[in-house]
Amino acid sequence: MKNLYTDTIVAPATTPGTGAISIVRLSGPEAFSIVDAVVQLKSGTISTSDAYTIHYGSIYNNGSLLDEVLVSVFRAPHSYTGEDSVEISTHASAYIVQELVNLLLAAGARFAQPGEFTRRAFLNGKMDLAQAEAVADVIAASTAAAHRVAMNQLKGGFSQELASLRSELLEMASLLELELDFSEEDVEFADRSKLLALLETTQKHVDGLAGTFRQGNMIKNGVPVAIVGAANAGKSTLLNALLGEERAIVTDIPGTTRDTIEETMTLDGVLFRFIDTAGIRESSDTVERLGIERTFQSISQAEIVLALFDATLPEAEIQRSWQQVLEHVDLSHQQLIVLLNKADLCGETDCNKNVSTLNECVLSIDNQIDIIEISAKKKSGLDALKTALSHAVKDLVPNEQSTFVTNARHFEALCQASRALQDARASLSASVPSDLVAEDLRRALTAINAILGTDLLDPDTILHHIFQNHCIGK
Repeated sequence: MKNLYTDTIVAPATTPGTGAISIVRLSGPEAFSIVDAVVQLKSGTISTSDAYTIHYGSIYNNGSLLDEVLVSVFRAPHSYTGEDSVEISTHASAYIVQELVNLLLAAGARFAQPGEFTRRAFLNGKMDLAQAEAVADVIAASTAAAHRVAMNQLKGGFSQELASLRSELLEMASLLELELDFSEEDVEFADRSKLLALLETTQKHVDGLAGTFRQGNMIKNGVPVAIVGAANAGKSTLLNALLGEERAIVTDIPGTTRDTIEETMTLDGVLFRFIDTAGIRESSDTVERLGIERTFQSISQAEIVLALFDATLPEAEIQRSWQQVLEHVDLSHQQLIVLLNKADLCGETDCNKNVSTLNECVLSIDNQIDIIEISAKKKSGLDALKTALSHAVKDLVPNEQSTFVTNARHFEALCQASRALQDARASLSASVPSDLVAEDLRRALTAINAILGTDLLDPDTILHHIFQNHCIGK
């Protein structure tokens, strides 16, 4: 793909004032000459410098020294964008950076649009579209798991799988298209039984990739964990204890929490999104009832449900709370961790009785559910809870070769490819003419191509949408 840009862009690649240095980046055919017009080297010029070299220079503004800088040189095509590029390292002063950018603009550069450096890298064939989108994910990654997934995609792990799928689809489509050229001679180049088996294998591969989107989305945005239970069970106290700060208001008044409160925390490299919910109980208060409805919504959307029970309550109350929670949990795709809170406040006999009650409740549905005794107020039992949470998402911790789909655009394209392959299999099984089967394969190819950025139908619209949320300097 040929880069249509003929101008030179400039933008800060770092946030001024947040460290010791800031970096201003330029890319384009006039990058070297523009820098030479602004930066004075002790000897020579940037235009005559070798690639991958760093030079000391000075910048003057209206005759006064603005800053002393280091200039890094990258020559096309061996640069991030595939163009001649320069990175100027300055002191991290917002004033210095702004004045430097102004001087470079006056010398002929244009201020870069969001994501334009990465967009140029894509257009110059330095990376495919899936890798380009991974740049933003690498920058935004806040956990080890999210970083590993984004780096795998940036290095081309996801793209290699898609390229393999694309190659298989192209081969199948080519054989069918070849048959059309010899339609009058009734020649069959593709064995129908083998083609059907290959289609089934390919669709399973596509469906397998699409099936990782749920996990990939959790790795990227956090595993949703709903903290639920009756009013005054200690949900807000537990959230505060996990976070180590007073995030939620805690009182002895039932119904204090009337809306969901959401906070994040990283455990063993995985981001968790804890959602403190309103207490489940009957209420005539309109606002509290709305909060309880949101509690039920949070439960339905959670990957993990922390069901919190007050150990000081009578056995009948615990059983009733259990039923209320169980009505809104789907154990076919959600994980349940049962917590018996305030264990320090009840007598040993009563606590043991309540543990036995919960055990009976749990055993009636699943003997693999954890029951953990805690005191949210005294922060006891939290290590056991954190261990249980980490164990619950052990399959989410990727290695460097793990491929997860984290992008909704990619997921939708894979779903489109799957539907097209399903149609192709149905057409083939029904002995539909080759040209119609080939059309189904072309639809699947179009969906895969959309992920990689190959043969974009409307590149300006698509690329603008993809890169508009990138950093200015990327």
